[in-house]
Amino acid sequence: MKKLRALAVVLALPLALTACSNAGGTAAGGADGAAIIVANNTEPENLLIPANTNEVGGGSIIDLIYAGLYYYDKDGNPQPHMAESVDTKDSVTFTIKIKKDQKFSDGSPVTSASFVNAWNQAVKQHQLNESWFSIIKGYNEENPTDLEGLKIVDDTTFTVELTTPTADFPIRLGYSAFYPLPEAGIGDAEALAAFGENPIGNGPYMVKKGSWAHKEKIELLPNPEYKGPIAAKNGGITFKFYSSQDAAYNDLLSGQLDVLDAVPDSAFGTYEKELGDRAVNQPGAIFQSFTFPKKDTRFKGEAGKLRMQAISMAINREEITKTIFQGTRQPATDFVAPVIPGHSDSLAGAEVLKYNPDKAKELWKQADAIEPWTGDLELAYNSDGGHQAWVDATMNSIKNTLGINAKGAPYADFKSLRTEINNRTVTSAFRTGWQGDYPGVSNFLEPVYMTKASANDGDYSNAEFDALLKKAASQSSVEEANKIYAQAQELLLKELPCIPLWYSNLTGGSAEGVKDVVFGWNTKPLLYNVTK
Repeated sequence: MKKLRALAVVLALPLALTACSNAGGTAAGGADGAAIIVANNTEPENLLIPANTNEVGGGSIIDLIYAGLYYYDKDGNPQPHMAESVDTKDSVTFTIKIKKDQKFSDGSPVTSASFVNAWNQAVKQHQLNESWFSIIKGYNEENPTDLEGLKIVDDTTFTVELTTPTADFPIRLGYSAFYPLPEAGIGDAEALAAFGENPIGNGPYMVKKGSWAHKEKIELLPNPEYKGPIAAKNGGITFKFYSSQDAAYNDLLSGQLDVLDAVPDSAFGTYEKELGDRAVNQPGAIFQSFTFPKKDTRFKGEAGKLRMQAISMAINREEITKTIFQGTRQPATDFVAPVIPGHSDSLAGAEVLKYNPDKAKELWKQADAIEPWTGDLELAYNSDGGHQAWVDATMNSIKNTLGINAKGAPYADFKSLRTEINNRTVTSAFRTGWQGDYPGVSNFLEPVYMTKASANDGDYSNAEFDALLKKAASQSSVEEANKIYAQAQELLLKELPCIPLWYSNLTGGSAEGVKDVVFGWNTKPLLYNVTK
């Protein structure tokens, strides 16, 4: 992020080196270049269309079968992917040139229209990542049309005009919302349903036709048309969809799973000894929280604000991260993961995130004087994600402090929970969190809390907060922007659109015989690099 001011110059340089897919045989070190790598995942919430995917299960697949203008290396730095250059003089109008002779897996060319049509479609069809395009000139949520700020110059050049200067716009372009689509991926809902089941991408891998067995697995093969810098070094990736993290970990130990990116809490005390130098425990770009649905009137008005503060102060984060997570989590001090430049542990109002049972009881009593509490407090979570232990501990902490009936509300799987959240049919508080899409403070704030943003699950809306985000984005340096983002976070601490809990470390590992396993800045393994 500190390289932002030089980014326009860096990104204008041509990418001279490319890699080619290994066609098979034995790679260096005895690795089999044709070996299939088996990795864990969850069933995608939706079909595999980039701008309609904003959760990790689908995102892990989409990031391998599509290629955007940039990709993020293991340290989170944007690197040219389909982009030849991105130039701007004012951070308002950007001229984007894409590399020549790039193709989708069906052999059709990647052109300027592949990007422009995909972005326009995301807006016109109100796809989940629609809000990422709201800064482009002509965006109109109520009456969506082709974006006025997108202009095709020729097959390899297009321009983007924003509504306000946005210094970090080039960094955002590596996120999947901005991926291109072939002509086959542009169409009505019925056409997209068929396309999303068997997508055609331009990334290092492609979906093996008919291999998506829902709730079981999906198979990816190297894309022979791909000419980019992160070509597959293996014979393919098979994602297995697990109903529990314990099952995935047991498969890792028995050699039926090659790479695991989430160790279950039941193994926190043993996995480093069991895996040895194949174990991984490192900070990650993950923020965890829980959110109240807007329809829950018990959290409205002054009484609601007092109740949210009381609940936050009733949670013993230090004890839970120590006993349940055994040091693999850090109690939250703000809304941004600590690996992101701009994270803070000294914001005004952060005391609301500290365990303070006496103050919590006092605030709860004040809320009851305005409007008496009724019913139970429930926290919905997905059973396939290894969340029961911390949910039970969190609810017990609240129950013991405030004297209310607080309990977990399990859903069978992540897809079931996210469907209710997105449809706004969930009736209880629900587990939320954010895994970074690009390494910037704006990514942890704008998509999650800006009015009508793509991941604003609690429907939080505050005009002052939105104005601060716009002001921060228009700054000429990341350092100045982060000062304003800090003000925006201090506003969030007053209003608590969610209850911040902790930041997650990456806890993962690999099986015996698996080589070149590297986890990136966002806790995901660089699977294209893995061999065995």
